[in-house]
Amino acid sequence: MKKLITLSMLFMATVVFAQEEAEKKLSISGSVDAYFQTYLTAPDNQGVAFGTAFAEQSGFAIGMANIIVSYEGEKVGAVLDLVTGPRGAGATFNTDIVDGIVNQAYVYWNVSEGTTLTLGRWNTFLGYEVIAPAANFNYSCSYLFSNGPFSHVGLKADFALSDDVSLMLAITNPWDTNNISYSGEYGLGAQLGFYGQYLNLYYDSDEDDGLGFEIDYTGGFDLSESFFLGINAAYNDKDGSGFYGAALYPQVATSDSFSLGLRGEYFGLHGDDNPDEESVLGLTLTGSYTVENLIIKPEIRLDSWSDAMPYIDNDGAASDNLAAFTLAAIYSF
Repeated sequence: MKKLITLSMLFMATVVFAQEEAEKKLSISGSVDAYFQTYLTAPDNQGVAFGTAFAEQSGFAIGMANIIVSYEGEKVGAVLDLVTGPRGAGATFNTDIVDGIVNQAYVYWNVSEGTTLTLGRWNTFLGYEVIAPAANFNYSCSYLFSNGPFSHVGLKADFALSDDVSLMLAITNPWDTNNISYSGEYGLGAQLGFYGQYLNLYYDSDEDDGLGFEIDYTGGFDLSESFFLGINAAYNDKDGSGFYGAALYPQVATSDSFSLGLRGEYFGLHGDDNPDEESVLGLTLTGSYTVENLIIKPEIRLDSWSDAMPYIDNDGAASDNLAAFTLAAIYSF
């Protein structure tokens, strides 16, 4: 009888331990965001927008809701990131398996302590900003981020060369496509990380779906305990035409719950496809107030083009500048 009780207790302990181990390996996270936006220099009911990704609606609107399920084993794991809403649909394009549903879906293998292989769809390594608004300081997105890739489908290898130096090499489908293009081309990517600064390279030669060549620098520096300066610069070329630009992200924390940040971006177009060489100066001032898991972001944005008039003013006339006020709320779990 004592043996039976002992074996029963041992079995129960084993089950509890296995359950605890499973709980540790499986994790669920995500975010939900919504916003209100009104234009200060244009009517709200004329379909006016800045021309960058996401947050394109005036009035009250939703951004996206996503849920990330990840399973982490000792050597292998998987991540499934599902998204819905206008921001999610804009990030995944119409060529997806299901439009606006699959943001990321990949498996990985920790081959050694310093080497990881990843196969599937993962968000881009290019640029300072990302798709999920919870990870960005500014709610609206930059031109550099909007014109580059959002995600890649392929195989990548990450190498931790030391505590502060890393290397990533990737082979992918062309720019923002789930399936191989009709031309049969692939894309190549690389990233060198050095003490928190990253040099990123991407190239594909697909004439129809490709991005061409892009070199991108992303980094930043803690100038004090409360002041951070983020930096992004990029140059793109496809058959002699493309874009270039740079953005600075100074951010200051005034308290544990409130920070103030500015995105100052200069973005231009070049080449035969852009004979007017249009360029834009974008200034975005964002506040970030945190209440537990909720982030409230009031934002004022002003974009001014040098050789183009893509907007209208309050009188309905063509205009080279647009200003807006946005109030966003983002909940992360």
